[in-house]
Amino acid sequence: MDRTSEETAGSEETPNARREPRLIDVAQIINDRKIGMFHVRLVTVSCLITVFDGFDMMLIGFTAPYMRDELAISTMQMGNIFSAGMFGAMIGAFLISNLGDRIGRRPTVVLCAYVFGALTFLTGFARSYETLMLMRFIDGVAIGGMLPLAWALNIEYVPDRFRSTVVTLVMIGYSIGSTVSGPVTVWLAPHFGWEAVFFFGGTATLICAALLHFELPESLRFLVSKNRPRSQIAGALKRIAPEISAGPNDRYIVGDETEAPKNFTVASLFEGWLRWLTPLLWLGYFISSLAIIFQSSWGPILLEDLSFDRNTAALASSLSSILGAGAGLSLMRFTDRIGPKAVAFYPVITIPVLLAIGFAPMPQIALLWMIILASTLIAGAHFGILSIIGVYYPTTIRANGSGWATTVAKTGSVIGPIIGAAILSSGMPLIHTFSLLAVCPAVLALCATGIAAIVKRNKKEQQQKPPAIGLAQQS
Repeated sequence: MDRTSEETAGSEETPNARREPRLIDVAQIINDRKIGMFHVRLVTVSCLITVFDGFDMMLIGFTAPYMRDELAISTMQMGNIFSAGMFGAMIGAFLISNLGDRIGRRPTVVLCAYVFGALTFLTGFARSYETLMLMRFIDGVAIGGMLPLAWALNIEYVPDRFRSTVVTLVMIGYSIGSTVSGPVTVWLAPHFGWEAVFFFGGTATLICAALLHFELPESLRFLVSKNRPRSQIAGALKRIAPEISAGPNDRYIVGDETEAPKNFTVASLFEGWLRWLTPLLWLGYFISSLAIIFQSSWGPILLEDLSFDRNTAALASSLSSILGAGAGLSLMRFTDRIGPKAVAFYPVITIPVLLAIGFAPMPQIALLWMIILASTLIAGAHFGILSIIGVYYPTTIRANGSGWATTVAKTGSVIGPIIGAAILSSGMPLIHTFSLLAVCPAVLALCATGIAAIVKRNKKEQQQKPPAIGLAQQS
């Protein structure tokens, strides 16, 4: 093929300019590489920012008693403040994700980090109900848009066989942040006031945002899919594969996404095989979120009403969170190896455990450990569905796919406590509540099984098509 007419800037000819231009499949390069220090740094900084994402999201709940007393905020107003943050997260999940699919993952993640860091810090100066409502809403928008983009960026830099693994690792950061927000509040608020907790969280988040500004790369798949300047693509490629000696004269493709849509519309989430996949992802994520928020909201109260003391209830809830994260870590490699059918494992086990709690008489100590087991399995199942939310969408709409799924799931988080309140107020024996909760893992197991069947069928169809152009072939 004739040499392209593109020339590098400058009077002297570089080796890249003298070399024949190549057609480079960045998807193949990414999939053929082993996990290295570049991936470790990426996952580490992504996990770090999600620590403060989770910390900030849960912080308002732990500081609420202090704020209510000092600012004379009613219980109803406090509930509205909680809802403002959650509603903001619902809006941000699809608005910010859309921005990430337009201008890039890196600038959007960094922007969100700066915004929610600044707003967390400024919340310490709030002195009115209205101010808190506004700040929590805007803060929620930034927080809600952060996670789908973090998933997308990490998914797009690792081989297919590690995609669920990196999403799980990133979400471990969110769990850590959620877990430590309570102890940090107990440490700071009694001595320095509730404001100090927000000052601490905001400052730490802004420091982390500055680190992201210098360390976070842009997605290589995104750069190619959006036809960004070749010099920018070559620079990104050199960070993971310097031996390729990529240059601005080379041409780049994403070989495993040749039929991907170039621009996003909501209809893009239902094109082709996605018309079956997206509804099942949404339903599974929704029902899992409903279960997890029911457990976290009403779990300690249920334990107290079942004659366990408050310290035991709190300890059991904390232990379940830690064990749930461990269950998610245990599942991630199986999900990458055998596919989404692994996601059904924990829900299937959870069903008989919850039914046993609800209907089988047992000693108090056995009941406590069965509840801890059920809570652990519910959390592990949630990590499972999270790990595949953004995996199967093409690069050009991946952030939007994850964002819209998150928005749908947030509705489960909103109505979960409401449904719980209705059940607990219905007069039903408290212990039977657990058997009713078994509906959630049952639905999730069916969704995971359906997703596995759809993914398997799509892979067969893709294998029947001609293979994509290989790595660095001559054009």
